[in-house]
Amino acid sequence: MRLSKLSYALIAAGFGAGLATGYTHLDSLPFGAAHAATQPAAVAIQPATRTAATNLPDFTLLVDRAGPSVVNISTFHAKGANIPDAENLDENDPFFEFYKRFGGVPNGPGMRPQQPSRGLGSGFIVSPDGYIVTNAHVIDGASEVVVKLTDRREFTAKVVGSDKRTDIALVKIDAKNLPALDLAVKPTVKRGEWVVAIGSPFGFENSVSAGVVSGIHRALPEGQMVPFIQTDVAVNPGNSGGPLLNAEGQVVGVNSQIYSHSGGYMGLSFAIPVNVAANVADQLRTTGKVRHGRLGIGIQGIDQALAQSFGLPDANGALVSQVEKESPAAKAGFKSGDVIRRIDGVAVTDSTDVTSRIGNSAPGTKHDIEVWRGGKPVDLTATIGAFDDGKVAMADDEAAPKGKLGLAVRPRSAEEQKDGGKAGLVVERAAGAAARAGVQPGDVIVGVGASKVTTVDDLRSAVDKAGKTVALLIERDGHQIYVPVKLS
Repeated sequence: MRLSKLSYALIAAGFGAGLATGYTHLDSLPFGAAHAATQPAAVAIQPATRTAATNLPDFTLLVDRAGPSVVNISTFHAKGANIPDAENLDENDPFFEFYKRFGGVPNGPGMRPQQPSRGLGSGFIVSPDGYIVTNAHVIDGASEVVVKLTDRREFTAKVVGSDKRTDIALVKIDAKNLPALDLAVKPTVKRGEWVVAIGSPFGFENSVSAGVVSGIHRALPEGQMVPFIQTDVAVNPGNSGGPLLNAEGQVVGVNSQIYSHSGGYMGLSFAIPVNVAANVADQLRTTGKVRHGRLGIGIQGIDQALAQSFGLPDANGALVSQVEKESPAAKAGFKSGDVIRRIDGVAVTDSTDVTSRIGNSAPGTKHDIEVWRGGKPVDLTATIGAFDDGKVAMADDEAAPKGKLGLAVRPRSAEEQKDGGKAGLVVERAAGAAARAGVQPGDVIVGVGASKVTTVDDLRSAVDKAGKTVALLIERDGHQIYVPVKLS
C-alpha cells in the first residue's frame, strides 16, 4: 500500500490528475485578533441543524455561510525549453546527426515543444483584506497564481510564503471586505463527529462533501511535524488547501492528503489541524517564512516489546535512538535509550507527539521534558534550536548483543571507524531470534537498551541481564534504530 498525495496538479497540459491536497500550520497572532480593529469581522457560520425525520445533520445553512470564503486556485507554470527529439527524425535526414549531437534549435525540426503546465487546487479566505490559506504543494513552482471567488471575480495572487514541512502556504489578493473564515478559534476535534469539506475536486468549484472524523493524531511519512486528522470525507484531486469544518461551521483543518491505490478517494482522507495551520500562516504573514524547532534527536515509536525491554509501565512515549553531538538535546543531557514520556507536564503518547510539539515550537523556547531512564523518570530542560535542513540527527553511540540471539558478530575495525563510524559489533550472520526480529548481516550493534556495547563480552553480559525481550540499538545505512528481540 502506498500513500498518494491528492494533487493540486489536476491538469497537466490538459490531462493527468495528480494526487495531493495538503495540510496547514500557523504561529503568531491569529488572523481574527490581528485584524479585528481595522477589518470587518469574520463571517458568523450557522451551525448545522438536524432534520426531524432522519436526525441527520443538515449542512445547508453552514455551506451558505462558509461557501463564499472558499476559493478556487489555478496555477500556471512557465513554458520550458523545447526538448530535443532526434529519435523522431529519419536517420537519412541530413540534420539527424546535427540534432543528435547538439540538440537542435528552438522550435526547429526534431524538437518536441514542452507545453506550459496548469494546476488546480483550493484555498480559503482568512482575513477580509485578502489573505488566503492553501497548501504549499498547490502553489509550488508556479509562475502565476490565479484566485477565483464564488462571485466569479478573478485575481492574480501574490505568494506571501510557503512552508513545505507543513504543506501550508499563504497568498494575498488585492481585495477588501471579503467573507473570511476565523482561524482564531481552534476547536477540539473528536472521533465520530461530523465534518464538512468544501473545495474544487476535479475542478468542480465549491463542491461539498461530508463525513465523520475517523481518527486523530495520525502520523504520515511526509508530514512528521503534523498530527493529521483522518476522516472519511470524500476528498479528491483539487480539494487541496480547502477547509475542513465542524458542524458548528468552525475550521478544524486544511484538507491535505488521501490514501489511495487508484489516485482517487478510497475512504481515507487527511487534514492538517487548524492550530498547526494558523501558527504557520501567521508566521508567513508577519515574516514571510516559518521557523521550526529542533532538538537534534532521532526517535521512534514504542511497542509492547520495547516497553517491556526498557521496564516501562506502558507503551506510551517516544524512544530516543540517536542524539546529535553538540545539539540542543545533547546539551540538555539526552542519551540514546531515553524514552520521552512528558513535555511540559503533558503526556506523550507516541513519536508524532514529540515531532509536532518540538517542530512547531519557536527556536529559543524552553521545554521541561521527562524521560524514562534506568527504570525511573528523569527531568531534563531543553532549549529548542532552529531546524537546519543540512542536519539529520547523527547520534551518540551505543553497542550490541549476542548469544541467545543467534548472531555471529565481530568488533568493528579501526579502519571501519575512520570515516565517522562508531565502535560496535558488525553482524556477520543472523539467525534465530535476531533474524526473526529483522537484524541483518552488515548491521552494526552499538548498544543494548541504554548501554553501549563494543565487545562480544559486552553483548553477552547485556543479553544475560535482559528479560524476555532485549532492545538492540542497530546502526544501518548511517541511521540508528532500536530493534526489540524476543529471546524466548
